[in-house]
Amino acid sequence: MARIRHLAIATHDPERMRDFFEKAFGFETLRFHDSERAAGYVMSDGALNIGIFKFKTDQLGKGIDYVGLHHFGVHVDDPDQYVDRVLSQGARVYVDEMELSPLTDGRAKRPDKFRGLEGMVFDLTAEPWPGTQADR
Repeated sequence: MARIRHLAIATHDPERMRDFFEKAFGFETLRFHDSERAAGYVMSDGALNIGIFKFKTDQLGKGIDYVGLHHFGVHVDDPDQYVDRVLSQGARVYVDEMELSPLTDGRAKRPDKFRGLEGMVFDLTAEPWPGTQADR
C-alpha cells in the first residue's frame, strides 16, 4: 500500500514556523533547503518528512501569498505502476518550465509530480524522503 510520507507547507516565515514545530511538537530540523521553487526547512516527526517553505512562484494558482498545505508526497513500491494508476484516474502530470529539461543522459524523466482531482498537487517516489519510515 502507498503511504503519505511528505507534506509541504507554504509559509511566509519558514524560520518562525520551524521554531513553532520544534518547540510545540519536538519535530527535528533536518536541513535548510533552497531551490528555484522554494526556500525553507526540511523537518521530521520520525515518520513523516515535512517541508516548511516560502515558495518563490505560484505553483498552485492560488497566488504567491498563499499559506497552508501546498502538496503531499506518497512513497510507493513501484512508481511506474502508480503513474499509470493516477493517470487512469484523471490526474495530470504537473509540468512547469523547470521540469521540461531531460535528465543529463538525454532520457526523459519519469513524471513524479501530478495534479489530481480539484487541482491537488502530489509527488510519487520509490525513494523515501529523509526522516521518514518507509515501512509503515
